[in-house]
Amino acid sequence: MRSNRATVRAGVSLAATLPMVAGALALGIPAAHAADHSGRGALAGTKPAWATAKADKGAAADSSRVDARVYLAGRDAAGLAAYAKAVADPSSPQYGKYLTAEQAQARYGATKAQVAAVRSWLKSAGLTVTSVTPHYIAVSGDVAAAEKAFGTQLHNFAKGSKTYRAPAASASVPAELKGAVLTVTGLDNAPHKANHKEQLPPPDAVFKNAGPFSSYYGSTTASTLPSAYGQKVPYAVKGYTGKQLRSAYGAGKYTGKGVRIAITDAYASPTIAYDAADYAKQNGDKAWKTSQLRQVLPADYTRTEECGAAGWYGEETLDVEAVHAVAPDANVTYVGAASCYDDDLLDSLSKIVDSHLADIVSNSWGDIEANQTPDLAAAYDQVFQFGAVEGIGFYFSSGDNGDEVANTGVKQVDTPANSAWVTAVGGTSLAVGKGDKYLWETGWGTEKANLSADGKSWANFPGAYTSGAGGGTSKTVPQPYYQKGVVPEGLATANNAAGNRVVPDIAAIADPNTGFLVGQTQSFPDGTQRYSEYRIGGTSLAAPVIAAVQALAQEAGGGKAIGFANPSIYSKYGSKLYHDVVDKPTGKDLAVARVDFVNGIDASGGLTYSLRSLGKDSSLKAVKGYDDVTGVGSPATGYVDSYRRH
Repeated sequence: MRSNRATVRAGVSLAATLPMVAGALALGIPAAHAADHSGRGALAGTKPAWATAKADKGAAADSSRVDARVYLAGRDAAGLAAYAKAVADPSSPQYGKYLTAEQAQARYGATKAQVAAVRSWLKSAGLTVTSVTPHYIAVSGDVAAAEKAFGTQLHNFAKGSKTYRAPAASASVPAELKGAVLTVTGLDNAPHKANHKEQLPPPDAVFKNAGPFSSYYGSTTASTLPSAYGQKVPYAVKGYTGKQLRSAYGAGKYTGKGVRIAITDAYASPTIAYDAADYAKQNGDKAWKTSQLRQVLPADYTRTEECGAAGWYGEETLDVEAVHAVAPDANVTYVGAASCYDDDLLDSLSKIVDSHLADIVSNSWGDIEANQTPDLAAAYDQVFQFGAVEGIGFYFSSGDNGDEVANTGVKQVDTPANSAWVTAVGGTSLAVGKGDKYLWETGWGTEKANLSADGKSWANFPGAYTSGAGGGTSKTVPQPYYQKGVVPEGLATANNAAGNRVVPDIAAIADPNTGFLVGQTQSFPDGTQRYSEYRIGGTSLAAPVIAAVQALAQEAGGGKAIGFANPSIYSKYGSKLYHDVVDKPTGKDLAVARVDFVNGIDASGGLTYSLRSLGKDSSLKAVKGYDDVTGVGSPATGYVDSYRRH
């Protein structure tokens, strides 16, 4: 399952990260098959790393229910990966020669014979086929039938304080089906999907920022508060708007006209159309045109309480409003998942690919790499590869907990941002000055110190780490070719002498202390629900901002799809097309002062004063050149125009 990326407004996430079955992440290619002693083909990665002999609590009851998905490898999995690479590589003669969704399925999708053979095998084992899609066959049945089908025993295993069901050995398929099956998910028991329709909850409780504010960076100095780093600091901005972000990232005359952007999250805000229209009107953005914003939603929703459904409304609202603020003429399609679980999020991504709903896809959700399993990694990468051959690029926020040590105790990156087939978007603290002038950016990383009781100093200065852009070196995904020669060897080889994937690839505004103003219908203490605005941040903001900038670039290129962007992004490395972001752009430590309502809505409960230091991202550092906080940097003036065809 997935949490929505920790969208930060008061230094906390809108929805808590949910528990997920853990395991190692596989390489971004189909799961490997290996022959076992019975002549069957083993499906690598289907036995979770935590399912050890020591944790084994015995066989699962034969009558227990299993809901699984058998993902289809298609007729040419290796060819799909190779073509996905070729069409995205500017140096390849096949660059930009995209296929339609129909052509991609015809060339690389499963054949009717493969589907029929897999269905027949599953039914012969006693499993019931519940659905068939171009990507998988879903089945249900009891443990006994699943064990018969997949050639493994299902046991109960202790994992922390809980017990889960999982294969005692890797699942396998009959030898004649080795080339037809990519992987199987669901044999380890993530909680069963609810079968009844669930109503979405009302919006979350209102949140408001207290002032004083700066209208642009440095416009209002906190002259009555203590100094920090040898000087008085400015108050945090009220929240940047579209005009300021467009100027900062070199939008120029481009508006994203004719470009289609999709946004995926879980659930759907019931007030998004009203909120987006009201926000545009209130903040000087272009009015939405009829049918410019549309939603593709599931028939029903599940796990609304477990996933914190209302928290996802704010995520959708942020993503939609940020995209429109930067690319006001782009068409936006929101594709909501039925829950925050992988199966449902994969379905949303597949809808976009199967119907080619957009060329650019913004995704502000994810989880830690340790919570990914190779079977799911293979399923995600297959969708990303199909997208690549169609000219669809996926952008994922890199995370909001820096190196994740403070959050999990282990240094690691986030997923799916760690996939070699997506663009991972890191985060910055952004200073936009008077006249919408870009001043500088630092890597996003916050340390918080509170005002002392006597108001004369910052207690425990510079304070504790609170949040920052996710990044670092994957422990399991090999280094993709496009990072070689750009990513410093010390980063690439941090976990493997042969080199691994490093996150992120590119970056944009994320720090909630230099964040974006968003407008959303929220629940007030008197029981009413009404529109209200607040400042927000997180790499949940960076991802849609970069997606919108890419829409501007696609427009500049005459509408030709950029597709999977990483090879192009890295080919421009070291040029003036990027702001080379460092943690001390002025040569000094930087900070802003924040004033917040104790109760999150008004001054009746008192105010809190804090100092938020910038550029302090756990063990990660934004330095000259590529770094694991901001990647190659953020788009500068000229970046958008660099996609023009000459």
